[in-house]
Amino acid sequence: MSTHQVFSNADACIINIGYTGEISVCGIIGYTGSMQVPSILTDGLTNLEYRGYDSSGVAIIDTSGDIVVRKSTGKLVELILSLQSDPIQGTTGIGHTRWATHGEPNHTNAHPHVDCSSSLTVVHNGIVENYRQIKDELLSQGHIFKSDTDSEVIPHLIETGLSDGLTLDKSIKNAAMKLRGAHAVVIMSKDNPNHIFAFKLGNAGGIVIGKTSDGMILASDLPAVMPYTHQVSYLEPGEL
Repeated sequence: MSTHQVFSNADACIINIGYTGEISVCGIIGYTGSMQVPSILTDGLTNLEYRGYDSSGVAIIDTSGDIVVRKSTGKLVELILSLQSDPIQGTTGIGHTRWATHGEPNHTNAHPHVDCSSSLTVVHNGIVENYRQIKDELLSQGHIFKSDTDSEVIPHLIETGLSDGLTLDKSIKNAAMKLRGAHAVVIMSKDNPNHIFAFKLGNAGGIVIGKTSDGMILASDLPAVMPYTHQVSYLEPGEL
């Protein structure tokens, strides 16, 4: 397994993990740096509205070091108004607009999804073709699920690796190798507050990573990152 720097002077690397699959069109945005992240996330999701969605949400590591999740159904403006009326301060966060596949388009099923301890949060494009098998195994281990989505198995899979003593990047890789289908996944951990992790399996839509003047930004398409940088690279299928 080889790794290399995507950008000079940037904490981003590529790790080959392998896979193939189909396309999904949900919107993803993520940022870590020195700027306040809520407006970056909502502006990015606004620039991805053309992809279509029925719910939206963001997860932000706040000033106390906790992950705060905010979701809404319907139009993105509802999420924006929620963040304006009850602001969250933080400089690392991820966001998502969802088309419902597994589970109704409601608040509970909207992304991001968290693990049992709310230490990890995930946004996901794609369909976990073997999610029922994975979920049954995780339930037998005592994991507690809150949604009807297939996506929620991902943070719990990563949590399992961490419980077994693996590092976060190794836990993410192990989780990725257990998923069938095509996926674009972005992960944030409150124990790694200045990092965002992403992997792509198959053709589950794009993941474009950009280096900004003060940090890093990623999204499922260029319009969400272009206001901040033109220095970008795309994840290839099978890369973390």
